[in-house]
Amino acid sequence: MVLRAMGLTKRFGQTVVVAGVNLAVHAGEVVGLLGPNGAGKTTTLRMLAGILRPTEGQVEVTGLDVHADPLNAKLRIGFLSGDTQLYQRLSPREILVYFGKLYGLPPARLAQRVDALVADLAMASFVDRPCATLSAGQKQRANIARAFLHEPELLILDEPTTALDVVSGRFIVEAIRDQRSKGRAVLFSTHIMSEAEYLCDRVVLMHQGRIIDEGSVSKLLTCTGASNLTDAFLARIQAPTAP
Repeated sequence: MVLRAMGLTKRFGQTVVVAGVNLAVHAGEVVGLLGPNGAGKTTTLRMLAGILRPTEGQVEVTGLDVHADPLNAKLRIGFLSGDTQLYQRLSPREILVYFGKLYGLPPARLAQRVDALVADLAMASFVDRPCATLSAGQKQRANIARAFLHEPELLILDEPTTALDVVSGRFIVEAIRDQRSKGRAVLFSTHIMSEAEYLCDRVVLMHQGRIIDEGSVSKLLTCTGASNLTDAFLARIQAPTAP
């Protein structure tokens, strides 16, 4: 098991944003975290990545406690948030080299990884241009490359294809599939249900700060009698809860 969260809870003052989340992701598995705006997805992902400290609960990555041993745990995580920014005066290549040095990659290995990512994400035409001149899709490919750079065991991606054109979105979706084939554990949030149906080995449905269901897409469709994931999710959040 690469990622394990137990009883994860986050309060801001008296407001409970995430309540008692238990979650696991295994090597070679893509798990989609789905829910409406305000469900607590981003807060959950940030706690899992060690960016926010939970009010209660524990997160382990490859057996390391993310909050007790943050530096070692974070070396095993590639994180992309919905509002990740790039250094506008630097090129994607310069950013990758900078982060590679922070991760302690040896120079030869770093050069090899940069070349591989430029090829895999079709970045050759813009990898040496200042990030300020790039399109949204090009910037997001550079962000994805940064998250993949050090070959982490776990990838946590928050809305990685939001607002992207079809071509850029497809590059990123296929890059996620490639990471799964290499044995990485991937947890990502999305509003695009077709993306989740295509990518996910398992889906976790989140509503009002709680996990309300999880399983394969086929299992969720069978349990709800729905023909697609959107209808399954709507049926599940509208179902009466047990007392």
